[in-house]
Amino acid sequence: MIQFKSSTIEVKDIDSVSRRVKIGLSSFGNLDSDNDVITMGAFAKSIQERGPQSLANRKIQYLRYHDFEHQIGKFEALEETHDHLLAVATLGRSTKGSDAFLDYEDGIILEHSIGFNIVSDKTFIREDGVRELRELFLWEGSAVTFGSNSNTPVFNVGKGNRTEYLDKLNAKMNGLINALKNGKGTDERLFQIEMDLRVVQSKYNSLVNLESDEPLKVEEPNEEKSNLSLKNFM
Repeated sequence: MIQFKSSTIEVKDIDSVSRRVKIGLSSFGNLDSDNDVITMGAFAKSIQERGPQSLANRKIQYLRYHDFEHQIGKFEALEETHDHLLAVATLGRSTKGSDAFLDYEDGIILEHSIGFNIVSDKTFIREDGVRELRELFLWEGSAVTFGSNSNTPVFNVGKGNRTEYLDKLNAKMNGLINALKNGKGTDERLFQIEMDLRVVQSKYNSLVNLESDEPLKVEEPNEEKSNLSLKNFM
């Protein structure tokens, strides 16, 4: 069974002329909600054997919503940095690729997720009970509007971050509203924007209604330096 993990690493760069984006697909060293930690090097074998520069026929795919029938482009490069799995990808000129590119430009796509299989003999349980994933078989990286728990408006946001998180939700909501007003893209895209807007509103309202003394936490990724840049692929 393919498993999924989402990441809130920001979109690093967008080139409107070449239709290339630089994105983060996964983080290293962070404890996630599944009590897992992915270590640097976990994707090295997959990148070597099925990455963009490999000779494999079935390479790591660039998808939307983990749907293999919804390919939006192709990866030009995949690189493990100290903190993240980074990618440079080109959006396709198909309808789905063009819709996804508009979503990047409008700031609707803010999260990414990976589809993978665990390699059992490279998985270790630490003394503290955390599962350490030292190698993963990477199938694909997906652009997603929200992470895998998007339909559950439950938040782990620190009390001091409440205002900041509400501001982020408000900004995302405004972006979706503006995208609807612009009316660009296919009917399918506009319908998806409407559904995404409903999710944001649900999250916003749920957070507003939480008791002020409830404990909340948000994990923000650290910035890192990488040799992977858009200009290398233009």
